[in-house]
Amino acid sequence: MKPKPEFLPHPELFQGGNSKAARRMASRVSDWYFMNGNSVAGVKEQIAEVSALARQEGRKVKFALNAFALVRDTEAEAHGVLEDIIAQADVEAVKGFGEAVKHAGSSTRDRQGMWASSNFTDLVQYNDGFKTGLIGTPEQVAEKIRAYYEVGVDLILCGFLHYTDDLPAFGRTVIPQVRAIKARRITPELVSA
Repeated sequence: MKPKPEFLPHPELFQGGNSKAARRMASRVSDWYFMNGNSVAGVKEQIAEVSALARQEGRKVKFALNAFALVRDTEAEAHGVLEDIIAQADVEAVKGFGEAVKHAGSSTRDRQGMWASSNFTDLVQYNDGFKTGLIGTPEQVAEKIRAYYEVGVDLILCGFLHYTDDLPAFGRTVIPQVRAIKARRITPELVSA
């Protein structure tokens, strides 16, 4: 990268990648490790690994997560919208994307690319955002966000189906509940224990 970030403070560096090499690099040089969507358990495992590697480097890394939020009045309605999104997906485009990214991931030394365990449904939202599970009522989504916070996620980047409607609704119905939840953060030291 040129110019090099030689002055302090410099802009924070975000990095994605799921391979072991990407995780090691994040522990050495990145301020943020950005993860594709995943379950709470999967995210906890990634945070534990990168945090342990960063501690070996005398560093601390923050964690960001991709997600796709589908918040509706009922869980059934939210899952119905998800089913519609998947049903209307361009099958050839999703399959083509899947083949390309899985081929790229298989070229890594450990054969573990970003989308190594993604299926068709996951790839409809290209950053595995559906895997994060922010799908349901405002209460359910707020609780899921709390669970990610508790295992060490510092930032969630949400995608929305109808940005102009869904984003303001998320701000009105989910964010106040997230702020009201008393969460107990698990420190990276405890995550890796």
